[in-house]
Amino acid sequence: MNIRRIHHVAYRCNDARETVNFYRDTLGMDFQLAFAENAVPSTGEPDPYMHVFLDAGMGNVLAFFELPNSPPMGKDPNTPAWVQHIAFEVDTRADLLAAKKRLETAGLDVLGPVDHGIFESIYFFDPNGHRLELATNKGGDEARQRAEAVAEEMLEEWSRTKRAPRQAAWLHA
Repeated sequence: MNIRRIHHVAYRCNDARETVNFYRDTLGMDFQLAFAENAVPSTGEPDPYMHVFLDAGMGNVLAFFELPNSPPMGKDPNTPAWVQHIAFEVDTRADLLAAKKRLETAGLDVLGPVDHGIFESIYFFDPNGHRLELATNKGGDEARQRAEAVAEEMLEEWSRTKRAPRQAAWLHA
């Protein structure tokens, strides 16, 4: 198998128009496609939906489904809000700070920047309650290679102990 890239990632939304407007007007994504059916093609179930696709840059596509006949959207009550999120990359720290200002001017609460050692991030929520992250890399190739060099060792230790390994503690020091 030769996976080339993610074709698209799909989430649910409350309102397709509101969602497209947010991602297009606030985050600058191009609205690419809309599919709508009164029955689900893969199952044949009668369940109307609107499926919208937005260009998240470099061939990455973010998609949403509006499902008007389904129960209201919910969140996994057993998963903390900070875990499930979509992270987008921006070029520089200046871009990150400009985005923070723009988002706050649009009335959004923005957390950060948060320093993750090899990148910095800001966090906020879309109109559907999905947590979003904007991140910019820092530290260069050497720092990333240092973190990558211990990834397998850290995963192995985590699998045995379920405690945070210390090999990359420098990332948040």
